[in-house]
Amino acid sequence: MRAQNKKDLSIIIVGGGLGGMAAALALSRLGIKIKLLEQSAQIGEIGAGVQLAPNAFAALDALGIGQNARNRAVFTERLVMMDAVDGKEVGTFPVDQRFRDRFGNPYAVIHRADLHTAIYEAVAQSPLIEFFTSTHVTGLIEDGKQVTVIDSKGHRFSGDAVIGCDGVKSVIRDKLIGDAARVSGHVVYRAVVPVDEMPADLRWNEAAIWVGPNCHLVHYPLRGGQQFNLVVTFHSREQEVWGVREGSKEEVLSYFQGICDRPRQLLDAPKSWKRWSTADRDPIGNWVHGRTVLLGDAAHPMLQYLAQGACMAIEDAVTLGEAVKYCDYDLDAAFKLYEKSRVTRTARTVLSAREMGRIYHAKGVERLVRNSLWKDRTPEQFYDALQWLYGWTAASCLDI
Repeated sequence: MRAQNKKDLSIIIVGGGLGGMAAALALSRLGIKIKLLEQSAQIGEIGAGVQLAPNAFAALDALGIGQNARNRAVFTERLVMMDAVDGKEVGTFPVDQRFRDRFGNPYAVIHRADLHTAIYEAVAQSPLIEFFTSTHVTGLIEDGKQVTVIDSKGHRFSGDAVIGCDGVKSVIRDKLIGDAARVSGHVVYRAVVPVDEMPADLRWNEAAIWVGPNCHLVHYPLRGGQQFNLVVTFHSREQEVWGVREGSKEEVLSYFQGICDRPRQLLDAPKSWKRWSTADRDPIGNWVHGRTVLLGDAAHPMLQYLAQGACMAIEDAVTLGEAVKYCDYDLDAAFKLYEKSRVTRTARTVLSAREMGRIYHAKGVERLVRNSLWKDRTPEQFYDALQWLYGWTAASCLDI
């Protein structure tokens, strides 16, 4: 499907989250017209903190927005794992100059809305991107010449291709594949609190995780250290259904009976919580169906245990843009190259995140084994173990 001129190409992107925005930016930078459809009434992001590993910064730099993101981020000194049962340090992972020299980029944390804004500011400047809000896509038609999506109001949007960036509950994926989300049974509570409401002895400039039996707690600073992101996760006693709703402090407290006093302070800090019942999907190898392709959570939804969901979506966007460029705007060839370049890496991340969740939530003797894994490990050994993940670059992203 090679166009006579790149200016002839028009692509529909379904979903205006981080992946959709990044894809719109990557493709518009190549001169492709974009119609971006978002079901919400406004372009924006909900949520709390996001961790940005070096691979995310490599992708953001490739999109020309790395500095904008850096300006909004907090650069932590280390990643640290603490045992929530006895309060002892399990392992520490410096993200200092040695880390930056190794991977070519820093490790940082940022409010999800700030990251979205960093991307949106560049997207909004492009005359090639047209926004459609309050647009809930319900149908997909391909006639051999164009792809058309239909929204709940009966409006039709046609283009040379469609990119499904519409998340874990992707309508586009459902139309193409129809597989069920894998509800994990793990519930995540998230909150952002002002720094003066954060326990004084936990105001660390670190991405810290307290690991406990069937649960863990995370905290790190946001917005220049004026806020802190708090995340608690537990294995639910209930039969969970994927979704987001208001949380209950009483429910949170009921799952953290076996932890020591220091991390327990975190449970009293938020005035309100958002509750996520989490899900992922089993990895698949077929992201491309005709002129429709999946990206981000629509392609490879993952649990949060590696903090890579946003990072992978932005990598996807950059890789798709590089594939289109490499294939000289032949979208059929570009989509296949994009799929080939991304399936194995993202599947490894999905499966690794599941396994990391099991390690975090170890109990009994397995907890002792987990704690021994990181004892006396050097920074270089940590870096070696994560080279496959953090060492990604746009220059080598295509599997060619």
